[in-house]
Amino acid sequence: MWIDPLSRLIHRHAGQHGPVMLMYHSVSPRNGTPDWPWAVSIQRFRSQLDFLAEAGWATPTMAELVAAPEKWAGRTAVITFDDGYVDNLVAWEELQKRGMRATWFMVSGSIAREPAWPDDGRPAGRLLNAAELRAIQATGMEIGSHTANHVRLTEADDNVLRGELSNSKEVLEDVLGSEISSFAYPYGAWDARSVNAVRAAGYRAACTTRTGWALRDGDACQLRRLTMFNTDTVGSLARKLYFGSNDVSWHTLANHTLKRLRNRARL
Repeated sequence: MWIDPLSRLIHRHAGQHGPVMLMYHSVSPRNGTPDWPWAVSIQRFRSQLDFLAEAGWATPTMAELVAAPEKWAGRTAVITFDDGYVDNLVAWEELQKRGMRATWFMVSGSIAREPAWPDDGRPAGRLLNAAELRAIQATGMEIGSHTANHVRLTEADDNVLRGELSNSKEVLEDVLGSEISSFAYPYGAWDARSVNAVRAAGYRAACTTRTGWALRDGDACQLRRLTMFNTDTVGSLARKLYFGSNDVSWHTLANHTLKRLRNRARL
């Protein structure tokens, strides 16, 4: 596993600001860079997991992090998957090989079916089925909710909002025979009303797509996550872990460094 020397140097100081959460969607079995921005190739996914393991990052589920945040004060990266594409099965296998855990956020209304929400270029095919979800959970992974129909909660009326949250929770609990306590806001869209509705529906934690350290806001229903894109390498992952940001291009980092130098020169 190769990583550029500068990213490795930057990463040496990662993990000092608290846990991070990583958001994946699809894991493509093909070589090369997937077309969909929210997909990663299996080769890059394996390399990213190997890097996390080599660098000593713990990978609890989201529920484990929220239940005992003091336990995860060191290098901690919660790995999450949104939607529940069937190609995630290979990701599950790779996680098991390395003794890692992760959390899957399922759209309950599309279990074992092709996604029912609008297509934005996502992978073709179905979502995980009930038997696969039970098998994933049986290996120590967590299954959470991503609503019943992948709706944008901030645009839903109160009745739809409550239904999307409660129906998904009930369906998943019936499928798995255990409590569903974790949630992810579709499209990363949330506001005070949806946060309150998530709590009222019985969830103990929920994550957004706002970047930064996972626990930065001190609210278990507003956890922050970093997005893993189709172009992310081990080097960019290392930089994301240090900066807690999605935008870790060399151009952005160079401008950031230049600005800091200018500010120091004014002192």
